[in-house]
Amino acid sequence: MLRWSVDGHSTRVPLGEVDRPTRAENLREGWRLAEASGLLSSAPVAEGSWASSPGTRKSMQANKGKNTKPELRLRSLLHREGLRYRVSIRPIPPLRRTADIVFTKVKVAVFVDGCYWHGCTEHRTVPTTNRDFWARKIEGNKARDAETVRLLEQAGWKVLRFWEHVPAEDAARQIIEAVTTERLHASTVK
Repeated sequence: MLRWSVDGHSTRVPLGEVDRPTRAENLREGWRLAEASGLLSSAPVAEGSWASSPGTRKSMQANKGKNTKPELRLRSLLHREGLRYRVSIRPIPPLRRTADIVFTKVKVAVFVDGCYWHGCTEHRTVPTTNRDFWARKIEGNKARDAETVRLLEQAGWKVLRFWEHVPAEDAARQIIEAVTTERLHASTVK
């Protein structure tokens, strides 16, 4: 069974039975069957693209930058607790950094980081093609994340970052605590 996903829609195509002695041989045979079925394209990658294949390009284009499942679950929990927030905005408008959830009045910015894109050492997978490109890309993302935290904190923001694998309930508890603390602090300062 060959399965792939594009734009959130999964497709399965039965190719036939594969039963070789090793996983590598099973994969080779699966690709041979896919090619024989006309499922592989030899179309060139778009001009100027860094993708290693048209399939990789299509897959990467389908990745969501906002409103991911972990973000939606977290926002739902926060909303249920009565918290109101802004979604996908720049805490500091001139600074080209967008936070996933922003509490503007108390200056709390929340980021939900994907394990792959932000370099989670526990869950990130290492690609088999374009390894150098992806290593530089992920390291650049990590450096930008650290710079974002530094710049926002210098401007008086409380910054919370959560990996996508952190249970939404745990993240929500920490966010509620931070927002409550910042509200109390703001009311005593006035």
